[in-house]
Amino acid sequence: MRTLLAAAAIISSAGFGVSQSPSSRDSSNASIAPLAISAARAQPGDALDAYDAYDAYDAYDAYDAYDAVDAVDAVDWQAGPLPPEPWAKADPADSLYRLAREAMSRGDYKRAAEIFHRIPERYPQSAYAGQALYFEAYSLYRIGGDEDLSAARDRLTLLKQRFPSIAKKDGDPLLTRVCGELAKRGDESCALSIDRKAQGDSEVVGPRITGSKVNCSPDADEDNDDRIAALNALLQMDADRAMPILEKVLARRDPCSVALRRKAVFLVSQKRTDETANILMSVARSDPDQEVREQAVFWLSQVPGSTGLLEEILKGNGDESIKEKALFSLSQQNEPRAQQILRDFAGRESENSDLRERAIFQLGQRRSPENTEFLRNLYSRLTNEDLKDKILFSLSQQRGAGNEQWIMNIALNPKEDIELRKKALFLAGQSGIAISELSKLYDRMGDSEMREQIIFVLSQRQRDPAAMDKLFDIAKNEKDPELRKKAIFWLGQSRDPRVQQFLIDLINK
Repeated sequence: MRTLLAAAAIISSAGFGVSQSPSSRDSSNASIAPLAISAARAQPGDALDAYDAYDAYDAYDAYDAYDAVDAVDAVDWQAGPLPPEPWAKADPADSLYRLAREAMSRGDYKRAAEIFHRIPERYPQSAYAGQALYFEAYSLYRIGGDEDLSAARDRLTLLKQRFPSIAKKDGDPLLTRVCGELAKRGDESCALSIDRKAQGDSEVVGPRITGSKVNCSPDADEDNDDRIAALNALLQMDADRAMPILEKVLARRDPCSVALRRKAVFLVSQKRTDETANILMSVARSDPDQEVREQAVFWLSQVPGSTGLLEEILKGNGDESIKEKALFSLSQQNEPRAQQILRDFAGRESENSDLRERAIFQLGQRRSPENTEFLRNLYSRLTNEDLKDKILFSLSQQRGAGNEQWIMNIALNPKEDIELRKKALFLAGQSGIAISELSKLYDRMGDSEMREQIIFVLSQRQRDPAAMDKLFDIAKNEKDPELRKKAIFWLGQSRDPRVQQFLIDLINK
């Protein structure tokens, strides 16, 4: 009777076998198939407690704060702003503003600059005059020729004089970007401006730029802080000019320099010089701000030849957050020595177990015979179940190295912890163990908990007809009603065209 009720519940909730939107944990480089967890959670509590999604690491879950793509986007500024919607229909410049805005939305910056230029020239009292000056300058900046950039600087200087509120909010950061591009092309006055601005000189920033009030908050909005814009501009300049400025910024210790130092460590990492690694290491050792130190270690991941410095951090630094970043950075180094350091760290019992898990995970992401052999041997020596769990997952990521069968042997070992056996079975299934082998294992397996897990593993291979055939067989012929119910439930989450009639027949039996 409970089996029939389960079938009826599945029919009403799953729409005769039309699968619900699956929910899964996103895992970088992971091969875990999407799980029908959202649908499962809608069922009665006993309909599915077979498996909670495997707790796979997200390869970069600790590093969201250090998104290099965001950092570069802030520099490139490619997704340009669009002028505000027209707001003054009675204004004599309204039609010109609309034409210029439309041209800009098409990416025709030359046409947009020409039309925006006419507005303050013809209608200096227009409500659109200030916006027109700003967006003319922006369009010229996007065109990008030497004369265009010089003209953009002139228009922004005029904007500062005539419309200081617009200049302060939007014009100053754009002026810094324009000047940064001019400095890259050899404009000495702009180079001096960027130097002073990047170092936080808020009074004088070159002959054409006057400063603005400095926001000392480390979390100040970067888009509205032209000190940050000045640092971004350094990314466009050659290393010989940029690095001395960045070193001066990193040497500061006043409260107003924290946000600057956080940005500067990224910029230093992008300049390939003989001193890049040593500068970042010095910051990691001595900067008073925890986040600056962590970012310095993280960005060593982008600097070739940092292996020795990162090893120093792992051996001598007691800060676990810093060590965590060092482990990641080591994993990005393309040197055999870096992998050996990770293996040594993962094997040291004196180290924090969470950090050892991180090292194990990183080893799994770098396929090599040495890493495979090390992880297998380490598993046999461990008593910590969490570490053994992470080794199973890491080995499952190394396809084609015989790990599938090794993991399957763990699942079959009755001396292992039952939860580890279940996870090993799941990972073996995800790694491509033949359905015929899983089917035979189900038939000879005496442990009901492991048989239930095999049902779940089969359900995750529903594109394989053999897996679905076995689920139908279990749903029809299994003597244990609880296991039949599990098989019926997972059939209800599949797209197999046979499910609808099967469930109807089961109810009418």
